[in-house]
Amino acid sequence: MFAYILRRLLLAIPVLLILVVVTFALMYAAPGSPFASERAVPAAVIANIERAYGLDRPFIVQIGSYIWNVVVHFDFGPSFQYRDQDVNDLIEQGFPVTLTYGFWSFVVAVIVGGALGIAAAIRHNTWLDYLAVGVSIGAQVLPNFVLAPILVLVFTLWLGWLPGGGWQGGQIEYVILPVIALSTSFMASIARIARASMLEVMTSNFIRTARAKGLPGRTIVFRHALKPALLPVLSYLGPAFVGMITGSVVIDLYFSTGGIGQFFVASALNRDYGVMMGITVLLGALTILFNLVVDILYAWIDPKIRY
Repeated sequence: MFAYILRRLLLAIPVLLILVVVTFALMYAAPGSPFASERAVPAAVIANIERAYGLDRPFIVQIGSYIWNVVVHFDFGPSFQYRDQDVNDLIEQGFPVTLTYGFWSFVVAVIVGGALGIAAAIRHNTWLDYLAVGVSIGAQVLPNFVLAPILVLVFTLWLGWLPGGGWQGGQIEYVILPVIALSTSFMASIARIARASMLEVMTSNFIRTARAKGLPGRTIVFRHALKPALLPVLSYLGPAFVGMITGSVVIDLYFSTGGIGQFFVASALNRDYGVMMGITVLLGALTILFNLVVDILYAWIDPKIRY
């Protein structure tokens, strides 16, 4: 297992390098300048600014310098739009916010979605199964960019129960709506996967054998059926967690939480290379990390995977 983890970590290095090179090349090839504005700026001024940030150097020199600073010093460089702030400062400011409601969205999606799917499979073709399937379908067709304004309209404008935006240090009333908006569609996917997997496991031969031995239904479900039924769910959780972090773009825009999603959108519109590259590398590293965690959990639950 240690050799497997080491190989995956070593493989992550070229993957991240390819991600950096491709993203940097696409931004380098895009027309325009991060220092262009509505007012006409003299070409000499633009040239001096680009020289100060090193943008006048050849592409190979720029990307080589960037990779060196990131790998050796973990420095993503300055921001071209946020004056007197580095990309590291912006990430330190926005990522804890995104991670907070992303984590709670993940917890809600896993617990509620897993419980719905397993309950629907155990009570197959009953009212509970139909209710769980109906809730999952309804949640699946409401993406977060549709659900977010609906939640604000109902719970903020109509009922006045919860604030429609802001963060205020992560107080609970400011976290509830972003968590609901972000977790709902993932919860539906987890419920659907868990239900299908549990239905398949419950018709397996070893489950029939356990029933023939007279084991209680609770023991059959929790001791024999639950682990193999969770394997497809686990394979989905790694991309789902990173998807909740990247899905924070919509949540940040609607709820003004101050997470990295706002910085990411602004950097794309303003050609702020440093911020865009820093967030891209961060999300790429998170994707690799959580896929590795899922693979380790997969091998822990199913010993056959270790071989």
